[in-house]
Amino acid sequence: MNWQQLIEDRNRFFWFLHIGGWIGFAFVHFLGSLLHDLRDVFVWVILFRAYAGALISLPLRYIYQKAWNLSPLKIALVVIVSSYAAALVWQVVNNITFWEIYKYGYRPDFWLLYTQYSVWSFYIMLAWSGLYFGIKYYQMLQQERQKVLKANNIANQAQLKMLRYQLNPHFLFNTLNAISTLILIDENKNANAMVTKLSEFLRYSLDKDPMKKVTVAQELAALQLYLDIEKVRFEEKLQLKFEIQNNCQKALLPSMILQPLAENAIKYAIAAREEGGTISVKVSRFANDLQLEISDNGPGAEIVNGNLYREKGVGLANTRERLATLYRDYSLVVSDNVPSGVKVNIRIPFQTESE
Repeated sequence: MNWQQLIEDRNRFFWFLHIGGWIGFAFVHFLGSLLHDLRDVFVWVILFRAYAGALISLPLRYIYQKAWNLSPLKIALVVIVSSYAAALVWQVVNNITFWEIYKYGYRPDFWLLYTQYSVWSFYIMLAWSGLYFGIKYYQMLQQERQKVLKANNIANQAQLKMLRYQLNPHFLFNTLNAISTLILIDENKNANAMVTKLSEFLRYSLDKDPMKKVTVAQELAALQLYLDIEKVRFEEKLQLKFEIQNNCQKALLPSMILQPLAENAIKYAIAAREEGGTISVKVSRFANDLQLEISDNGPGAEIVNGNLYREKGVGLANTRERLATLYRDYSLVVSDNVPSGVKVNIRIPFQTESE
């Protein structure tokens, strides 16, 4: 059993602290006795005191459990009264033990002397009570914290799924519209090729869990499927260029993170020019970061505060939201490409399946 499991198991954790605390009390008391010239038999007195303290303080746990839902003032009153009552009993036992073992059956002249030094015992019991309530409140706060984290995690998962599945209808509409156009102009061969590629792409999209990351190799394969669909539509007007570092093939990234960026490039750079253009995809590693870049050589666009003025769809905004949900440290920068076009750079932590 690890420490986390021990802390989460309240009953086991209580016994661990209760027994460990009284063992510690005996050890500290023993070290203190070394400062005085006491006989060896005093060790038995120390052991009996710790043992009696462990037994007498134990009922306090059940008293405090009953009083847990009372008002703070009543709880404080219960703690003081219970601690003093337990301390009084403990001190009487301590005195009797000390007199019987260390002083060989000594008896005091007045019965109230049996309770002498009970204030010192009261402080010990009060400290035990304070630790009990402090640890119990800490456990409650940890449980509430776990509930909040779990609720936030569920909310993030729901948001991620919404953002991810938002892409499919958006992309599907554009592709079906292109297929419809090809059919209308009797380009049945091209339309059939697009339908085939579309089915492969959608199968990949549905097979991949939106909550799980994929490798760069898998993401590029999905991107290639999408671009193959567009190649049927644009033919030679669409040129592709890939630069992928070998050490990045197994790096992890969110699934379908590149497709909406490529779709933007096709819509505003390739389709907007009669001669078409080139889409470049670069993946590299820099220190502990994975760098992704998609650029085009189209007519460009007005960039204001890192956002495209032309961007009115879900592509770029969707990508930003997904990255913000998945990573604490990331960047998405939109800039002008040289000599023309737009460039989108994404930086995320470099992770692999083994990490």
